[in-house]
Amino acid sequence: MRPASAADVEAVAELRARVLRADLERLGRYDEQRVRQRLRDGFAPAHTRVIEVGGVFAGCVALRPAADAHWLEHFYLAPHRQSSGIGTAVLRAVLERCDRDGTRVRLNVLQGSPARRLYERHAFTVETEDPVDVFMVREPDPTSLPGNRGYPWQG
Repeated sequence: MRPASAADVEAVAELRARVLRADLERLGRYDEQRVRQRLRDGFAPAHTRVIEVGGVFAGCVALRPAADAHWLEHFYLAPHRQSSGIGTAVLRAVLERCDRDGTRVRLNVLQGSPARRLYERHAFTVETEDPVDVFMVREPDPTSLPGNRGYPWQG
C-alpha cells in the first residue's frame, strides 16, 4: 500500500463504479454519474491508501478519523483481485493498527453485498440498517492493546 494523492481520485472513482454497480443496480440505486461523484466529493488523500499489486493499481482503502471511531471507507479491490486474500490482508493490517490504538471502527456496506461476510469474519457487528445500507461497528481487540501481549487476562 502507498499513500494516495489527489491524482488517484479518477482511478478510484472508476473502480468504485465498477465494484458497486451490481449491488447498486440490484437495489435500484445505480446512477453512472452519481456513483463517481460521491467518491470525488468524499475523497481525502490524507486518509487513503492505494493498493498496488506488482506496481499496478488494484484498489484502495480509507480510514477517516471521527469523534468516537475511525470510519473504514472506500475499500475497493479490482474484481480480478477479489477472493485472492488481498482484501483480507489489507483489512487485517488496518484493523491491527486500530487495535493497537484502541480505536473502534465503523463502516457501512450495501444490503446484500458479499463484502459483509468479510467484515463479519473480522468481528464487525450490525449497529443499524436501512433498506440500502448496513452500518457495522468493530470494537478494538483488547488482546492487541499495548501491554497485553496477546493474553486477554493480562493488562
